[in-house]
This record gives sequence, C-alpha cells and structure tokens, in this order.
Amino acid sequence: MLINQNSPSFFTADEEFDELCFEFGLELDEITSEKDIISKEKGEEKAKGASDTILYKIDVPANRYDLLCLEGLVRGLQVFKERINLPRYEKIIPAQGEGQRLIITEETVQVRPHAVAAVLRNITFTKERYDSFIDLQEKLHQNICRRRALVAIGTHDLDTISGPFTFTAKAPSEIKFKPLNQSREYTASQIMDLYRTDSHLRHYLHLIENKPLYPVIYDSNGVVLSMPPIINGHHTKVSVNTRNVFIECTGTDITKAKIVLDIIVTMFSEYCEKPFSVEAVEVVYPNGKTHIYPELAYRKEKVKPELINKKIGISETPSSLAKLLTRMCLKSHVIGNGNNIEIEIPPTRADIIHACDIVEDAAIAYGYNNIQMTIPKTYTIANQLPLSKLTELLRLDLAAAGFTEALTFALCSQEDIADKLGMDVSATKAVRIANPKTAEFQVARTTLLPGLLKTIAANRKMPLPLKLFEISDIVVKDPNTDVGARNYRHFCAVYYNKSPGFEIIHGLLDRVMQLLEVPPNEENGYTIKATEGKEDRAAVYSRGCSGAQMFPYNPR
Repeated sequence: MLINQNSPSFFTADEEFDELCFEFGLELDEITSEKDIISKEKGEEKAKGASDTILYKIDVPANRYDLLCLEGLVRGLQVFKERINLPRYEKIIPAQGEGQRLIITEETVQVRPHAVAAVLRNITFTKERYDSFIDLQEKLHQNICRRRALVAIGTHDLDTISGPFTFTAKAPSEIKFKPLNQSREYTASQIMDLYRTDSHLRHYLHLIENKPLYPVIYDSNGVVLSMPPIINGHHTKVSVNTRNVFIECTGTDITKAKIVLDIIVTMFSEYCEKPFSVEAVEVVYPNGKTHIYPELAYRKEKVKPELINKKIGISETPSSLAKLLTRMCLKSHVIGNGNNIEIEIPPTRADIIHACDIVEDAAIAYGYNNIQMTIPKTYTIANQLPLSKLTELLRLDLAAAGFTEALTFALCSQEDIADKLGMDVSATKAVRIANPKTAEFQVARTTLLPGLLKTIAANRKMPLPLKLFEISDIVVKDPNTDVGARNYRHFCAVYYNKSPGFEIIHGLLDRVMQLLEVPPNEENGYTIKATEGKEDRAAVYSRGCSGAQMFPYNPR
C-alpha cells in the first residue's frame, strides 16, 4: 500500500513512522516516490515530469482489509496511539417506502446469484478522498474478491438514477449501454470485444463470456448501472462532486460480498454529513424474502485472561489486557470478577475468527520485543541427524572431486521412472499423486537418475564434459508404515561426454567408498558386477552418459 507523506499523520521522521508501523504489526517496506517507481520500471526517460512527492510503501497483512486504504490505516493507528476512540458505525434504516430497494431476479442464479447494497448519503469528496475511494475498490478486487471471481464492486452516483433497482441476467444481444468513459453505446457482446485487448479489464472477461446470460443491473427507468463483473455504466459515474453514492456488490460468495460492502462503507462513512452512518438498502430475493444491508454486525467474544497470558508468555492483569485489545480496535472490558474479558468485534475486523486471533492482537499491542525470552520447561538441544550430517560431508567431497550438485524435483512423470528406463511401472512401487495437475508431476520419484538425465538434456549447450551428482530422498510404497510409504536417501552421479568415460564414475564410486571406509572385497565390503538393471537401460535413454547409483548406506 502506498500513502502520501502529506496525508494526516502524527510522526516527525521516517524512523518514527517505521517504528510505529512495526509496533502496529505492519512493515514500512520502502520510502519512494512516483518518479522513482516509474524510473525503476520504465527508465529515467519515462519518469520525466513525474511527481517527487515522498510515498510510503507499507506491507499490509492480506487479512486486514480495513488497512487497505489511507482512511482505515490512519484511523487504526490513531486508535492504537489512543488519540481517538474507536468509532461506532450506525446503520440508518429509512422510513417505509423511502429507502432504496434492489430486486434480484431468478435469472441470476446460474451466473451471479448474490447481491448486497448500501448508500453513503451526503458524502463530501475531495480529489484525495475520491482517489482513495477508487483505489480501495481495486485493492479489494485483487484481494478478498479474488480478481472479481467471488465479488465485483459497483459504485454509482445515486442522484443520476432512481430506484428500485433490478439485478437480472439477459442475453448479450439484449444488453446495450454506454460503458464507463466511453463515448457511445455498445451491446454486451461488443463490450466484450472492446475490452479483449484492454490491459486491465481483459483479465475479467472469462468470468462471464461463456455464459448464455450476462448479469446486469437496471434502475426503474431502464438505465444500466453496471454489467458485473466487467464494467459500470457511464451514466452513473461517480465524481468528486457526487453527494450520494449507491454501492452494490454482486458475486458468487455471499459472505465475501457482505464483508466487502462493510469494509467500503465503514472506511468512507466518516466523510458523510453524519459521520460513520450508512443508509441501508432492502434486497429482495427471487423467493420473495428480503434482507437489509449492510449488516454492520457487532459480535461479542469471551476470552480468559489466563489463556492470553499463557499463549503469549506474559503476566498482565485482565484490565491491562483489555486495554491492549481496545488499542487494536477491539473494544474490551473485564467481566465476571476478572475471570473473563469480553471483546466486541466491529464490522471492520472480519479477520477475527477464533480466540487465537484475539491473542495475536494482544501480543501485537503488547509488543513482541517486550516479551521476555525464556527457556521452555521442556526443551531439547537441536542436533543434526546422522544421515543428514553424512550427506553434507559427502556433498563437499563430491564437489571437491569436480562434480556439480543438481537439485531436481521430487515428483516426476510415470514415463520418467518406468518407460524411459525400460521398466514396468508396477515394478517401481511408485507413490502416485491422486489428482496431478500436470503430466510432469504424477508420481514420487523412485530413482534419482531421470532427474539428472533431464538436467543434462536441458543443458546440452554447455561445454563438455558434464559431471553431475545428487544426494536426495526417493519414495517407495511400504505397507508396513503408518503412511504407506517410506523415504530412502539415494546417491546418483552422471558423467556426460563425447566418450562414455566409465572409469570416471568408477573412480568416483571408489572415492565414496573410501570416504565411508567400506573396503573393496566381497566379505564385508563392496564389489562391482555387470548387471542388466535400469542403469544399463538408461544408456539407451541418453547415449554417451555413464551413470552409477549408490543405494542406502547405514553408517556403523
């Protein structure tokens, strides 16, 4: 998120603001400017004439939708610094027959069945407020709305239209209106063609283009408000001079739609004539049932102070914990002789789902740097597994022998471990992926050799010889384990040149055995014998390659 340094603030230096962000659980990622950003992305020539105004680039957690705009961020920081009290959001329900209605028809069921709406009445925009209003919608579209797949937001100048509004679905040829910032009317099909090359809107066309009916919202006079999730109508365009804003959110997920609507109205209702008030809209469903939106629901949770102290590792009083939570926009007070803390979850905090979320906010307000580091009552001293230690030592010596380590995928295709090695897949004891997304990742590898051969195939332009090795795990079925499979640590080395060079691999194998103190004899050591196994078959797979595999070794 980018904010302008000239925006409302309460800090005197970049360092102070960086520290404040850290205390609030955020990270000041970068201090930059519009000119610097354009210069990095497009070059200095394109950056000429761009603004030098300082911008703060802040890394905001993905679940904190209330911090995605300047209004929510400043409000949250001011509450955190105890400079203002947490506002109370009010839903105003107009008198019978005076409020706005949104009627959903049954045609929308197969396309985009859900819709919610609200009105920001007597709002005052400035250029900065308007830009923030538009920017928040785009951020929500990319975040919780999942690129408009779950929810699409439409904002309209209410004074240019008249209710009740109808959310329906029609054939593309029956929909005709002037899209936002266009000069003439288009049919829905023409609109799809128009934006097929648009760098921004073309990414959303697939959401409805194959549907027989397209969703559309009309007012009582037949004026098109929007064709979600693609584009709004130009007739209802919101501007800096707009006084009353009609907000509609359509989608396939009603829960997400309600959260998105709550976030938009709570963030910008402070600019209404009556701050933090939102006019409700009645939504009528195809079955005749009605519902009032936005919900702006407050709910209460109870958490024991002992739980918070135990999870964080502190010893704070219940009243102190309640104060910490209140600073995080979770109004709290102690109840039941200090046995419980009652927390009120506002409509802006959709991220609070479980008691652990409340504990996390208490920890942030307390300050992670203020938590005393203690040694756990039951602890162990970490130590490297013997097999891992042996592997690391072997890697160093193999590299010293002139071989380059390769790290290949643990998943591969069935052909890699069977057909290309001249084996039947049933004999490999391979663990299969139930629903592979690609043919390249169908099974867990049972040998390291295919990965190295594919590495060589992808690097044939490199100067010869190529000397590669890999020490990694392979996976095979084992009905005697609780998970039905077992890992084995394998070693594989490949020498690739114009001539086979089997003596290179032979020498490497001897060196490895020397390091492992395994003598070259049949009684208690190792010997080399000709075989008809998969290594020989591999020579057919990649002519000119010599390979050797060493299977699991248990150090004495």
